[in-house]
Amino acid sequence: MPLGILAKKLGMTQIFDKDGSVIPVTVLLAGPCPILYKKTREKDGYSALQIGFDPKPERLTNKPDKGRFDAAKSAPLRLVRELRLEDDSQSGTFETGQVLDVGVFEEGEKVDVVGVSKGRGFAGTIKRHHTSRGPETHGSMYHRRPGAMGQSADPSHVYKGKKLPGHMGNAQVTTLNLKVVRADKEKNLLLLKGSVPGHPNSYVLIRKSSRGRKKA
Repeated sequence: MPLGILAKKLGMTQIFDKDGSVIPVTVLLAGPCPILYKKTREKDGYSALQIGFDPKPERLTNKPDKGRFDAAKSAPLRLVRELRLEDDSQSGTFETGQVLDVGVFEEGEKVDVVGVSKGRGFAGTIKRHHTSRGPETHGSMYHRRPGAMGQSADPSHVYKGKKLPGHMGNAQVTTLNLKVVRADKEKNLLLLKGSVPGHPNSYVLIRKSSRGRKKA
């Protein structure tokens, strides 16, 4: 996983560029994220940085976590995640206790955002899979049903992958190639063009884009 940062989604708004065009943006409170621990291939089997985000009261922290935060000389944090590195040479430029902020990103570059989508509860096939409805005339008896289940005698079961009603949303989603419109280091704010997964005040991981370059 490329270098990234943890953030909290604050909401969406719009700004204007130099030409007066409207740009829809998502505002995120990104960092500061102290490095709590460095994992190496020799000791842990892989290279990674363990980072935290969003301070919380010490009374809500158990003793094992408190020891980890004290070792990194950091206040207790609500969210702790790992950023995988390609090798130990990459981790040599970072130190435990070092703080990552929005300065990790530059305006104009592309990023990927990982978050948990909004939970929609139990939903039918039309809302969940965008299937077509049946006739709405009287007597059709088929309006919003999921459709045929499959053959009866052979194979006598529903094929795997059949689009059916069920739980919708509340799943990990990655949005790719979002453009960094503005990075405010003083206020720790990051403005990304477009939408990101999750509800307001939900946590997301922002990392440098790992896919091909696309035009904004």
